[in-house]
Amino acid sequence: MSQRTARLDELLREEISAVISRDLTDPRIGFVTVTDVEVTSDLSQATVWVSILGSPEDQRASLAGLRRAMPYVRVKLGRLRLKTIPQLHVRQDDSAERATRLLDLIEHPVDGTESLAPVRQALPTPSGVAQGEAVLPVEPRRHRRRRSR
Repeated sequence: MSQRTARLDELLREEISAVISRDLTDPRIGFVTVTDVEVTSDLSQATVWVSILGSPEDQRASLAGLRRAMPYVRVKLGRLRLKTIPQLHVRQDDSAERATRLLDLIEHPVDGTESLAPVRQALPTPSGVAQGEAVLPVEPRRHRRRRSR
């Protein structure tokens, strides 16, 4: 990520958060926090990651309201002096939820009689590894020493 896109990510996160809290009046939108914004390298698309408090039904309703309001938010971002305002795509950030589940599992350890399924579900799977496959450790390469002449 270049320094320019990093600055733009942060600027958009702050501005989108301000527009959501200040200008949106949709009753479906509950307590929403913009956690991150990721802009593509060509600056044409931006993914807005939001954390939503409430029940699963409230979260779905808030997410639907936010998706419906993104064209309006994009218009409001027009006051930023950018050549093009990126298309905004909203995604729900559930990392805080996964972290609390993981902390719960750490505080209440699983003994040998209980299933480990909740632990496996809470932990992230390494990319390229199917669920249930073992991840083998990779041994470091050993380099042969060259003889000095």
